[in-house]
Amino acid sequence: MRDEKLFSVEEAVRKMTSLPARRLGLQDRGVIRPGMKADLVVFDPGEIQDTATFEKPLEYPAGIRDVLVNGKLVLAEGKRTAARPGRPLLHAP
Repeated sequence: MRDEKLFSVEEAVRKMTSLPARRLGLQDRGVIRPGMKADLVVFDPGEIQDTATFEKPLEYPAGIRDVLVNGKLVLAEGKRTAARPGRPLLHAP
């Protein structure tokens, strides 16, 4: 998205958040507003990059500083915390 300038950062975020949440019927995810699950990612748009390869598919992306799942920090300043507040979303609740 960034390198090929296909669309804005805002549109990329929408395509990764509210659009799939809506398509999957997840009413409490995908946007930031009261009553929603606090699943947030803090990233640097100039640095974010997928580092996974076929040989190393589990590599974390670069440029992500913090991740909150259900309002709890699971990645703080690029380092994993002990918190594991998430759960698999197998279908819409």
